[in-house]
Amino acid sequence: MTKKKHYQLPLERLKILVHEHGDEVWLHQPTNRVWAQYTFNQVYDSALRIAAGLKAQGINTGDRVAILAKNSAYWMIADFACMLGGFISVPIYATAGEDTISYVMEHSDSKAIFVGKLDDGTAADAVLNATNVIALPDYNLENCIPDHRWHDWLLRYEPLTDIHQAAADDTLTIAYTSGSTGKPKGVVLSHINLAAAGHDTADLLGAGDSERRVLSYLPMAHITERSIVTMHSLYKRLTIYFNEDLASFVEDLNIAKPSFFMTVPRLWAKFQSQVLSVIPDEQLQEMLKGEGGEAVAAGIRAKLGLNECSAFGSGTAPIPPGLLKWFRGIGIDIGEGWGMTETSGPACSNLPYHAERIGSIGVPLPCTDMKISDEGEILIRGTAIFKEYYKNPEATAETFIDDWMRTGDKGIQNEDGSFSIIGRVKEQFKTGKGKYVAPVPIECLIGAVPLIEQVCVVGSGRGQPMALAVLADLGTINKDDVRSIISSAVAEMNAGLESHCRIDHIHICDEAWTIENNMLTPTMKLKRDMLEAKYRHIIEGETKELVGWS
Repeated sequence: MTKKKHYQLPLERLKILVHEHGDEVWLHQPTNRVWAQYTFNQVYDSALRIAAGLKAQGINTGDRVAILAKNSAYWMIADFACMLGGFISVPIYATAGEDTISYVMEHSDSKAIFVGKLDDGTAADAVLNATNVIALPDYNLENCIPDHRWHDWLLRYEPLTDIHQAAADDTLTIAYTSGSTGKPKGVVLSHINLAAAGHDTADLLGAGDSERRVLSYLPMAHITERSIVTMHSLYKRLTIYFNEDLASFVEDLNIAKPSFFMTVPRLWAKFQSQVLSVIPDEQLQEMLKGEGGEAVAAGIRAKLGLNECSAFGSGTAPIPPGLLKWFRGIGIDIGEGWGMTETSGPACSNLPYHAERIGSIGVPLPCTDMKISDEGEILIRGTAIFKEYYKNPEATAETFIDDWMRTGDKGIQNEDGSFSIIGRVKEQFKTGKGKYVAPVPIECLIGAVPLIEQVCVVGSGRGQPMALAVLADLGTINKDDVRSIISSAVAEMNAGLESHCRIDHIHICDEAWTIENNMLTPTMKLKRDMLEAKYRHIIEGETKELVGWS
């Protein structure tokens, strides 16, 4: 059973930081490559003024306020404004389409929405023209109510004095799951949920009060970014730099010089392909073994902007153990982690890093307990676990067994106490031979091939499973070489699999799977149903060769 412990709530921590470090810089915000700095005092003062502006619009304690924007200092300040005013924030992914924006706004009964920088504002413009919109400084929304602009409010309103005194179980946010199928569910998270996750995540990333730096670029609408960035920064000193856009990512990474770096498996795979596009892997491995190997590894880390990192993490989807071992060879020890929106972010992690736990998600955070059910499902409980699904008591009831939450992930507990994910309960499929196949372990094996950046194993109703794959960008390499390398790797892999799990075909897709083409969720998880629909003609057709192309 998790030990009951006292956690200072987020607003308590915010007030302490303002009191103790008020004049220190907390946030670094780029705009057209010019960096603005915001101290703790400035963030707090702005949040109180924005909260007062919301109150002036008739928004009351407990009302929902949405945030639709890419990451920025203003996103964080808007979130704090909601906390200080006693409002409940409702983040919406910046990539959301019209249907999702409309659904979340209506389902949450949001009374207002902050809108900021978006790569494409078409959906926001179409949906929000009659809504109480507050425009952040980095978004020129023409249809917002006159004077509902950030800087106008900072000038017009005095700081809020009637600050909300949050209780531990008060709702802090309703975070809508990105969902690979169906309508997103609203996960109700309390102040104590986020306090536990933020505090324990901060402890994972190192002891002491030395200042840390981070680049914020994963969507803040996702609970993990709020845990490892926003909430972390309340419990350990953390200076936050915001990525301006994709084009400036590497430059921003080198400016931030992060102390820790967390990302998704696909980006780790892209980093690997960037390295291997310059130097073939066989040659690189020989150089790393040589007398100057450490200098070679240090040079690669510097090129990636990660030379000052002391902790590395990967999450949101399984990462191939072979990829983790490759990065270990260049001095980047990646601790795989696991969590859900319902767990307030990270709940289990291989940080501090243990090399012998590669292939596992490590051990639970202090605020959580985990176990494996008789059916092989991971169950979890603890201080960071969510309260309920908003307006969905049926789904809430289905999710809990007594005080244990059903995660939907199949797993095993290893002898050293760590856990490993072996798939989703509902992701198994039955082949035409009547055998069940769990795709995730096979995907991890295929994903370890440096040529392959994305992979999805399918095969419901087929004689044998097959894989859809997207190649990494490794420069000029002909199809014969690709076929030879992948065929050899698959033959070796198949030799170690049970007969009904062996892959009989890998189809190389000509288009990368992205959020924009609806093949990935906003958190980079595969939308298996969409992939199966798009490539159904391949899956159901005849496949004579082991490796084929569109």
